[in-house]
Amino acid sequence: MFMSERQKMISGLPYNPGDPELQADQTTAKHWMARYNASLASTPAERRDLLRQRLGEVGEGAVIRPPFHCDYGYNIRLGRNVFLNFNCVILDVCEVDIGDQTQIGPGVQILTADHPRDAAERAAGVEFGRPIVIGFNVWIGGGALILPGVTIGDDAIIGAGAVVTRDVPAGATAVGNPARIRL
Repeated sequence: MFMSERQKMISGLPYNPGDPELQADQTTAKHWMARYNASLASTPAERRDLLRQRLGEVGEGAVIRPPFHCDYGYNIRLGRNVFLNFNCVILDVCEVDIGDQTQIGPGVQILTADHPRDAAERAAGVEFGRPIVIGFNVWIGGGALILPGVTIGDDAIIGAGAVVTRDVPAGATAVGNPARIRL
């Protein structure tokens, strides 16, 4: 069965990021980001309309404060009343699902994009991704990094500056680099 590079990317399979369809999608996303990031003085409703033009799903009351950066946008799903503060980055080569009521501090990076560990594969330009799921009512402190393939359970807390390399269970608090569950 033939799969486009976009289908491979979204499925988490190795793909060619230089594919013309993906390059066109990124160009579209860049133009959208230029409009969105110029909308700081717009009303929340106007910004939400802009979000709905590009993101996969935008729940009622969801807010992203510009500036905001992403790869494609269409792989991002925001639940109801999700809040992302200034300067967040979401590399969405795979799905990023952010649950209702989640609050994300400034400068947080959510990164689904990954690269082969084998040097020859990396040199060939192949990439892949792993989806990220962030549950309901999660709080992520400023400057945290959420790495590919991570799931964060409902009601969890991620401390400011944490580097989350592994799943965080529901209700847990994870802090540090690498993030560890605080008891």
